[in-house]
Amino acid sequence: MRLDPRILQDLAVPFAPKAYVRVTPLAHAATPLGMGHGDTRFASPSDAFKVLYLAENLMTSVAEAVVRDRYQGRTRRRLHEAEAGLWGATSVTASRPLQLIDLRTTGLVRLGVSTEAARGKVQGQGRKLSQALHDQTDADGILYASRLTAAACVCVFERAVPALQATPVAVLVKLPDFIAALQALNVVLEPAP
Repeated sequence: MRLDPRILQDLAVPFAPKAYVRVTPLAHAATPLGMGHGDTRFASPSDAFKVLYLAENLMTSVAEAVVRDRYQGRTRRRLHEAEAGLWGATSVTASRPLQLIDLRTTGLVRLGVSTEAARGKVQGQGRKLSQALHDQTDADGILYASRLTAAACVCVFERAVPALQATPVAVLVKLPDFIAALQALNVVLEPAP
């Protein structure tokens, strides 16, 4: 995928996430900024680099990491406390503005890339785009809108993670805003028996 460098330059914006939220499995609590290779929206299709995802608020991070599409077409929308207890959250702030490719509005259309790349359920187009952005620019990552909540999210390329600082990972179910985040998503926390 070859992208127009003039449009990429125009889409590059300085953006300094402040207190953005990352929801992560508690099994990885010792490394709040840890990353691995995976099959996520903007992961490298060739495992050439790793990425880290942040959301502007807890509700969006819970939607993106935990809720996803699991309740589609269901009226009973319950998350078991035992499952929720496996997750944690950290607050992440950048020490400098990150240079991000802004795909929140017309970026995909201007680049001639399918809107599926940032907004579809199927993530193959996003992976191809991310690889192209990583290889053809010096960008630190991608600024995009969550397809689940429309809130701002950031995909940080591995090369920019040293510019991030994270608080210790807290148990998700113990966070005071967790229940409100679930309620905003129309999900009920089902207590353990």
